[in-house]
Amino acid sequence: MVTPDPSVWQSVEDREKLAKELDGEGIHRILTGHRWRCLVPSRMKCWDQNVGWVAGGICRTVARGLGVDPHVGWVKDAERECSDLSAKDVDVILASGSPFVAFRLARNLSDRLRRPYVLDYRDPWTGNPHARRPPRPATIREEAGLLQGSAAVTVVSPSWGADLDRRYGVGLKCHVVTNGYDSSEMAAVQPYDFGHHAFVYTGNFYPPRRVLSPFMAALKCLNEPSSETSQEWYFHYYGAQEGHVREQAAHFGLTDRVVLHGKVPRHEALSAVKGASLAVAIVSIEEEVSPDISGMVPAKIFEAIGLGTPVLLIAPSGSDATAVTAPTGLVTSFTATDSRGIASYLKAVIRGQRHRSDNVEAFSWVTIGRKLDAVLRQAMSSHGHVQSDGRELEARR
Repeated sequence: MVTPDPSVWQSVEDREKLAKELDGEGIHRILTGHRWRCLVPSRMKCWDQNVGWVAGGICRTVARGLGVDPHVGWVKDAERECSDLSAKDVDVILASGSPFVAFRLARNLSDRLRRPYVLDYRDPWTGNPHARRPPRPATIREEAGLLQGSAAVTVVSPSWGADLDRRYGVGLKCHVVTNGYDSSEMAAVQPYDFGHHAFVYTGNFYPPRRVLSPFMAALKCLNEPSSETSQEWYFHYYGAQEGHVREQAAHFGLTDRVVLHGKVPRHEALSAVKGASLAVAIVSIEEEVSPDISGMVPAKIFEAIGLGTPVLLIAPSGSDATAVTAPTGLVTSFTATDSRGIASYLKAVIRGQRHRSDNVEAFSWVTIGRKLDAVLRQAMSSHGHVQSDGRELEARR
């Protein structure tokens, strides 16, 4: 695994834990530097580059205007640290994006080592709906070239795969490998005791698509005297965008029904989700959306599934998030216009409606790892390279 050294990150709590887990599994890490860290200040330290926060802001503004990937400074450092690798050390190269400079590194290593590379899309690249501006033509050409040279491609949803095929003709070498959850991590989570029915949302919003208004409209229906819900309930938000929640709560007259917790450590957020009556996830409140939006399946849904917590999902009709997770029986989906339907469902949850839990293990990292393992083996076979010693190839997140 090639990754920046933990010393260059702003926060290393989770990364140190991950490092210990990787070491425990015998996974070798190649630690690298990262030049131009001022381009990614929220994640990386930039002070050792003698660039202050203001100067760094100028650099980031210029870089965005030029369409420069903020992680571009990583590739050269990573190539230097990988210079001792030889073909006998590598069977196949897996690059996961974002950041998508990892794809460029994979191709460069593939050219030098004569080993196949596989591109793993955890997010859209040139089709990212949250991008501030359209991609440069040069970036689109780079993505096309990288896809053409790859032995296989993985995406997290069918819509993203279909979109890549439409734009670049990836065909049968594209495979759906969804996100998932760590069974051992989820099993260790202790549920928080709210003492009432808690509807929990964790993470960010992305106006105007991913906002709270449809859910708040449903809560307003639930809060009406005629709703006949005698048991106590509150909406709990864990995240950094408290302003949006306050604004929505005030607009719908629900200030006294909302509890703001701010941004909390991951284990606290997971504890809240496990103790909740319901986890809330939103893909988009818009009905007419692009494949990049319809193909979004928020990772928090899989974690809630792993925790055994029912999920209320607001998504467009035909969303991959609905289709992919429906077989578990834990995810109930509504469109943004169905506030009354959402309110009725919330009433049923408060009254004790139970959810079946089927096929949950299909999204554990163990199962997902097996799927990825099969893709990597196929890539090796199509490239004419087979492990000489018969070792089992382990695919892990």
